[in-house]
Amino acid sequence: VDDDDRNDDDDVRAMQSACMMMPCTASSATTTTTTVRAPRAVASSVTRMPMRRATAACVRATARDDGEDARASSAVMKIGAVLSATAMAMTMCASMARADSLPEEQVTKLLCDDACVKALESVEAVTAPSGLVYKDIKVGDGEMPPVGYQVVVDYIAMDSKGRVFENSLEKGKPNDIRVLDCVQFPEETCPVIPGLADGLLTMRSGGIRRMYIPGELSFPKGLASAPGRPAILPFSPVTFDVALRYIPGFD
Repeated sequence: VDDDDRNDDDDVRAMQSACMMMPCTASSATTTTTTVRAPRAVASSVTRMPMRRATAACVRATARDDGEDARASSAVMKIGAVLSATAMAMTMCASMARADSLPEEQVTKLLCDDACVKALESVEAVTAPSGLVYKDIKVGDGEMPPVGYQVVVDYIAMDSKGRVFENSLEKGKPNDIRVLDCVQFPEETCPVIPGLADGLLTMRSGGIRRMYIPGELSFPKGLASAPGRPAILPFSPVTFDVALRYIPGFD
């Protein structure tokens, strides 16, 4: 189309239809071809333009739209980055809040900790006539309990694997035990297992002792499992850490 044809209504209508229905093609002096989509706004005004000006307007309008699309896309990407950073910050804050709300790990109260167990390796074991074996963690400076007397003790009982199944320290209250010679005179009314009773008879008030109680001096009927407590099989060996607090009437 040349300048002489700019008043040709047929060509103008053809250009209008081209901008509305198909990509506009602008050819330069070189062989490079750029294909773009003409916006509708151009189609309404192209009827008042010469064909070459209409084509150029179509290309320029499309280029403006492409620039606006690029800026909009950049803005969307920036918004997305901000939202992503915000979500990450909220997740971190929630994790920190959950960590702060977790209960503190509870430490089991013991009469003989790891350092004590290590020190006991160098302590000579004593074997009683009953077969009970014990090591004194601390030798008391008080009286020995007479048979039949009440004593106040704390003790921690462990099975053969070292699992605690009884801990008076965790209960916050020591035990009152009537000491009997359950080895020499076995009785159904013996308040504790024979090995524990035998070990108490030779302790002094204020002392702490680890007792290695053999199966024949342990629980003849065993103990059923319970929440937080393993089952103890009948006549299975157990270990007791015992602290003789005092003897009422003597201390």
